[in-house]
Amino acid sequence: MADPSSGVTAPPDGEVRPERAPEVPGSATAAREIVEGEPAAPETVDVEPPASAREEILVLDFGGQYSQLIARRIRECGVFAELLPADVSLERIRDRSPRALVLSGGPASVYSDSAPRLRPELLEMGVPVLGICYGMQAMALELGGRVEGAEAGEFGRTTLTLTGDGGRLLRDLPAEQQCWMSHRDCVMEAPHGFEALAASPGSPVAALEAPELGLYGIQFHPEVVHTPYGTEVLERFLREIVGCEERWSPASVIDEQVAKVRAQVGKAEVICGLSGGVDSATAAALVHRAIGDQLTCVLVDHGLLRKGEADQVVKAFREELGIKLVHVDAEERFLARLAGETDPETKRKIIGSEFIRVFEDEARKLADAKYLVQGTLYSDVIESGGEGHGAATIKSHHNVGGLPDDLDFELVEPLRMLFKDEVRAVASELGLADKLVWRQPFPGPGLGIRIVGGEVNKERLDILRDADAILQEEIRAAGLYRELWQSFCVLPVVRSVGVQGDGRTYAYPIVVRAVTSEDAMTADWARLPYELLERISNRIINEVPGVNRVALDISSKPPATIEWE
Repeated sequence: MADPSSGVTAPPDGEVRPERAPEVPGSATAAREIVEGEPAAPETVDVEPPASAREEILVLDFGGQYSQLIARRIRECGVFAELLPADVSLERIRDRSPRALVLSGGPASVYSDSAPRLRPELLEMGVPVLGICYGMQAMALELGGRVEGAEAGEFGRTTLTLTGDGGRLLRDLPAEQQCWMSHRDCVMEAPHGFEALAASPGSPVAALEAPELGLYGIQFHPEVVHTPYGTEVLERFLREIVGCEERWSPASVIDEQVAKVRAQVGKAEVICGLSGGVDSATAAALVHRAIGDQLTCVLVDHGLLRKGEADQVVKAFREELGIKLVHVDAEERFLARLAGETDPETKRKIIGSEFIRVFEDEARKLADAKYLVQGTLYSDVIESGGEGHGAATIKSHHNVGGLPDDLDFELVEPLRMLFKDEVRAVASELGLADKLVWRQPFPGPGLGIRIVGGEVNKERLDILRDADAILQEEIRAAGLYRELWQSFCVLPVVRSVGVQGDGRTYAYPIVVRAVTSEDAMTADWARLPYELLERISNRIINEVPGVNRVALDISSKPPATIEWE
């Protein structure tokens, strides 16, 4: 079973599998959390690399839903990488002139009739190839090695033992080390001409190489945090074996995207649904750098934001960045629609559909607007399985329930080749305030899904907002804000008996939820200091009328989700 703090879930049938990350509030990019449930398994799509990336690694996805993390880790090593489907045409691969190929893991057995096939031509392109997990097994099988299904798979932390000096790939690493495995099939015997480099209790050949052929394989996952020397393995492959010299950084795309935006929109007006989350904020700031006052941002304040959040966004964008911003105060409109509703899915759909109506009203006021800015990230593109740009209307996967068919825009997506951590780097380079750059993820329906088991109304929102503000203040004061993936309060619509002063109370509880995570794919509850929890509890009970009890959620994901609804 996977360790919940690892950022990885190990299912019984093979490859590690992620769950989706939460979204930021109130923008046209915050769709999935509002109307739709969990999406289908992500598909890989082709995105043109930035011109600033002169060296590129192609990661071929054999069905591992965690494969995008391989591309992220390679980028963190300073080399641009992109995830493409394993069956992408050979012509397309040659056209990209990659410096190397990486074959990802996957959930299937190499002997399954439905398993993705490794085309031998991929091993004969004259560039180094690194197979990871399924990728190594498929390579070994194709070249005549012996691959068998083991009686017991290896899932989670495993001891890796070098069988010699480690070869080119693993040389100078500890003779015995921890790594992360997730497989049932294993390589029992390396193909002719290959050297076995390491073994594990369940894998006689856990790493192999044939340097003269430029072929390398590892059974373990170097991309996850519980392979301590994983980054060193990737760096060795990229720098010493492939010979990459470039030090690519996400900030290098700014000038390129500025030029692209100017070329795309010309003198036309552009609109952006702004939430204040880092994705839409960075997209807006980047587009504003390109076209200035041709951009108008719209903040739909549905009354479900955190305390002072709308004012912070208005100040940051109007006063600090000088961006035209329309602030729509729609709290009464949303609360009227939510009155009497208790079902979480119904609440999500109401919030999503009402957001669409409000955004539509504002967009129609900008008659000359022809383009819509979206903070679409590379992970969004992968999940949606589509190109995502140049469309006449917006795919529902990327907006709050899908904008109306007759509200036609061409999309401007300046971040679509970047991951979340890379967007933060761009945001900092653009001069966005740290409070925006490092803001924790916040669901599109906002506090509407943190009032659990009852109606969303003004009284409960005010209670929850005040409690959450105290939590955030104390978390920041303790220096823990950036260490947590999310920290927030939940208000269950139940009442319990308490004693305050000389009388009994009958008031709401507040549940504190704080988690650590890599990407919300899995999450562990944060071990906050008792003294901090005591201060949070005392302040909420003493300072927030209507609350007489504070509880702590100590559930990990899985089996629980991060949000309660």
